[in-house]
Amino acid sequence: MRFGFVLPYGDARTAGDLAAMAEEHGWDGFFVWEGIWAIDAWVSLTAAAMTTNQIRLGTMLTPLPRRQPWELASQTSTLDNLSGGRVTLSVGLGVTGDDRWWLFESDPGRKVRAERLDEGLAMVSKLWTGTPFDYAGKHFRSRATGSLVPPAAPPPVQKPRIPVWVVGGWPRPKSMRRAAAWDGWLPHYAPHDTSAGSDFTPDMLAEGTDWIRAHRAAQGLTMDDYDVVMEGTTPHDDPVAAAEIVRPWADAGATWWLDADWSSLDPDEVRSASERRLRAGPPRPARLGSVG
Repeated sequence: MRFGFVLPYGDARTAGDLAAMAEEHGWDGFFVWEGIWAIDAWVSLTAAAMTTNQIRLGTMLTPLPRRQPWELASQTSTLDNLSGGRVTLSVGLGVTGDDRWWLFESDPGRKVRAERLDEGLAMVSKLWTGTPFDYAGKHFRSRATGSLVPPAAPPPVQKPRIPVWVVGGWPRPKSMRRAAAWDGWLPHYAPHDTSAGSDFTPDMLAEGTDWIRAHRAAQGLTMDDYDVVMEGTTPHDDPVAAAEIVRPWADAGATWWLDADWSSLDPDEVRSASERRLRAGPPRPARLGSVG
C-alpha cells in the first residue's frame, strides 16, 4: 500500500514546501485540489516537482468535462517530463449543485458531463502519444496535422501513458466500467436506494474491487499495476489509531491511502495542520511493513 497527502488549499509556494516535507517523511504521493477559478493546480504541482525527486504528483481531482483535453494533455505531459515521470491524473465528472463551480457556464447535466469525460479521456490519451490523429466526437474533435512549428509538447516519460485514476460510482455499472478501463478506481458511493445510507464501507470497497477484477479479466486485463484509492483523515498525534483507520481499507484491497483533511480552508491553519500531519509520517499499519 502507498500513502499520499492531499493539500486542500494553499498557493504554489506552499505546495512546493509541503511536497518536499512529504517526501522527506516517507510519503509516496502529493496531491492538490483543482478548481475552476482557483489557484492553478498545475503551477502548484510544478513547484512541487522542483522541490522533490521521487514522490508522485497529481490532482484530487481534475474535472475533465470542464477542461479542454489538449490543454490538459500539454500540462500533464510537460509536468511528467519535468518531474521525470511522476504524474498521476485523477479525473471525475466535476461537482454539481455548488454555485462556485458554475460561475461561468450552466451545468449541462450529468449525461453530457459523462460524455465529455469519456471523449476527453480518449483525446488526452491520443494526444499523449505525440502522433497525429483524427477524432470526431460529439463534443470534441481533431484533425490530423503534419509537423507543428514550434512542435507540440513531448510525449510523457511514463509508458504506455500517465496513469489515470477515474471516479467510479459503486454500484453503478456504467460508471464502474469507465473506472475499470483505466488505471485506478476512485470510489464514490452511489446507491440506487438512497435510503440505504451514505456510508461507504470496506466491504463495499472489496465488492467493487472484485467487480473491477472480473470486468477487467473479461477484457483480457489484469489487476497488475491497477490502483484502488481511498481518501480519509487520520490523526497526527496517535500513530496506532491512524494505522487502525487505514487497516480495514488495506484489507479490503485499497492500494493507496490519501490523507486529506477538509475541515478548514484557512491557509494558515491548513499549512500548520499539514506540517503536523506530514511530519508524523504515513499511517502505515505495522504489518504492511515497507511500501508494496
